[in-house]
Amino acid sequence: MQVELDGKIYDVEIIKKSNKNIYIRVKDGKIVATCNYLASKNSILKLIMDNKKSIIKMLDKDSKKNDRNENFYYFGKCYDVIYGLSDIEFSGNKLYAPSKMKLDKYIKKEILRIYEDRLDYWYNRFTENIPEPSLRIRKMTSRWGVCNTASHVITLNYNLSKYDITCLDYVIVHELSHLIYPNHQEGFWRLVGKYYPKYKEARKMLKE
Repeated sequence: MQVELDGKIYDVEIIKKSNKNIYIRVKDGKIVATCNYLASKNSILKLIMDNKKSIIKMLDKDSKKNDRNENFYYFGKCYDVIYGLSDIEFSGNKLYAPSKMKLDKYIKKEILRIYEDRLDYWYNRFTENIPEPSLRIRKMTSRWGVCNTASHVITLNYNLSKYDITCLDYVIVHELSHLIYPNHQEGFWRLVGKYYPKYKEARKMLKE
């Protein structure tokens, strides 16, 4: 589960226990909710939003504590980020960068390049007559992708870059299929399955 606070997306880890109440803490840039087995996601989300200011302070404090080294998820792999080097370099499970600002700029540029490449790849695989789409990337809280069938604009969630590349491919095929089937009728899912047979596995990864 994820939540947006002050324009930033945070992962929420839910730990089920036999305690009566819901307890919120912050660890390694992530919100951790410990709750009863019967507690719903909506009740956890409500508690987070009711205590938004306190949680943001906890996140800021946690961020400062981990300023030198932090975890960074990039297309399904987790890297330890180490700041202070002159160049950006991936080495094993380490990611070296001069500063967070320069790393963010580099990653945004790379994400745009990869998203464009994958959209172009899947568009050219479709044998159906579909209009060539335009791409937009933005952070979204409730959707992984959106297809505007009138303007032919496909919007992809920036946070797909945290997941394995197969999830990005599935969402692209999903949105391209909407250029033929605006709704999720039987024919729509047949078309998605034609180009991406393992779409159920990708959907499962995105829901975890």
